[in-house]
Amino acid sequence: MSQISSSPPNSPPSRLAPQRSGLADGAVAEFEALYRANVAAVTAYFARRSADPQTVADLTGDTFAQAITSFATFDPRKGTPRAWVLGIARRIYAAHCEAHSQQRSRVERLAGRRELAPDEVGDLIDRIDAERAGRELVTRLTTLPATDRAVVELVDLAGLQANEAAQVLGIAPGTLRMRLMRARARLRKTASPDLAHGTDPASEPEGKT
Repeated sequence: MSQISSSPPNSPPSRLAPQRSGLADGAVAEFEALYRANVAAVTAYFARRSADPQTVADLTGDTFAQAITSFATFDPRKGTPRAWVLGIARRIYAAHCEAHSQQRSRVERLAGRRELAPDEVGDLIDRIDAERAGRELVTRLTTLPATDRAVVELVDLAGLQANEAAQVLGIAPGTLRMRLMRARARLRKTASPDLAHGTDPASEPEGKT
């Protein structure tokens, strides 16, 4: 169903063509720029949650389908494009988990899915392999409260600045920095080398957060 590769293509996949046709010419160009800048980050976000190439492709495609549908509501004065897109990705994944928790039949879940081409599968497997350490860390984060897990992933794995991650989660930047410090401290107690050298968000210059 989705056509997402590990390296960002020049334009969004064909499944988004019907939604793109409803955008003004200028908006189409803006969305394509947003897609190119963020498709790798969104793919990585889902690759940290699933080792199945088809699932990663579908969730990535669903995220950008929702992004193009909601594109007119995006206000760059309220936050960055990456924070906005990753916020959509979080909601897409939550809906995906809810669907599975409701034990929908496999036939229903697979309805309408387009089988990936061999080269697409290979690209996604490379991306999934690259995120192996990230998946392991996401698993370890289950010891933290849900919001703290999201804070650590968005800042330490997705590479968002504190204010961007705060936008995604809908919390104040100061609150996010406190949660991040607390979560990193808890993870250090369990010997997490991935986060041991994380920058203390309280010491970051305001211009960079």
